[in-house]
Amino acid sequence: MKNTKAIGVYSTKLKDGTPSYRASITYNGKHISLGSFSDKKNAAAVYKEAAKILSDKSISISSYKDSLHIPYGKFVCLLNFRDKGMYIANPIYLEKKYFTYHIAPDYALKFDIEDLFYYSSHKIMKRGNHLFVADYGSQLSLLSRYGIQSYSVKGRDYQFVNDDPTDFRYENIIILNRYRGVRQFAENGFVRYKAVIHVRSNYVVGNYNSEAEAAIAYNKAADILKRNGIVKNYPQNYVEDLSPSQYADIYLKLKISPRIERLKPKHT
Repeated sequence: MKNTKAIGVYSTKLKDGTPSYRASITYNGKHISLGSFSDKKNAAAVYKEAAKILSDKSISISSYKDSLHIPYGKFVCLLNFRDKGMYIANPIYLEKKYFTYHIAPDYALKFDIEDLFYYSSHKIMKRGNHLFVADYGSQLSLLSRYGIQSYSVKGRDYQFVNDDPTDFRYENIIILNRYRGVRQFAENGFVRYKAVIHVRSNYVVGNYNSEAEAAIAYNKAADILKRNGIVKNYPQNYVEDLSPSQYADIYLKLKISPRIERLKPKHT
């Protein structure tokens, strides 16, 4: 690899022989790669911007402009290293009791500091409104780390206490319904749980005093529908707080809407 005259820029070639230019900088004894670029002038501009970010304390995250050559993620990394003394490859900025993960200049997420190790090594990606990380070859939803299922609906099954959907601190997330087909509702000042199952439309299985009862009622309704010949995938709720004998006792005693018992396959 040959050093060019441009400071912090090194020329190399891709596997197909195409010229490439790598920019890097050393700060507080840490050698930091700034990225690879197809144009030497662009690489030199990134190095120059990085040097200014690390030396000018007046530059903050809000200082970023689209006209800069340096990628936004690297911009955040350098600011965090300069201000907090910790270099993290992902676009994370440490605060006193939490940290922010910057996906775009106008979009950042908040997390508790105990999640720092995980998000330091897992890159967050956004597709539409879906936030996920690549974990062991699979796309893992951020919400799943809080026990929120993929079918859950914000406001119905979970909610953000401060109404900020970018605030993923544990104290800000409340799970209302942990189980498939279960809906929480208020009745005469008490919290109750409705079990609902979808066949050709939604059918109410029944109303119950506990979340576990409603989850088991959903399972029982699914079993009845299968026995009636309705071929549909109804994943079962797993109620981990109950022993097999406790589950069986509740299952046998639960009353199910007669409408569920009468449902048959639709004839064509």
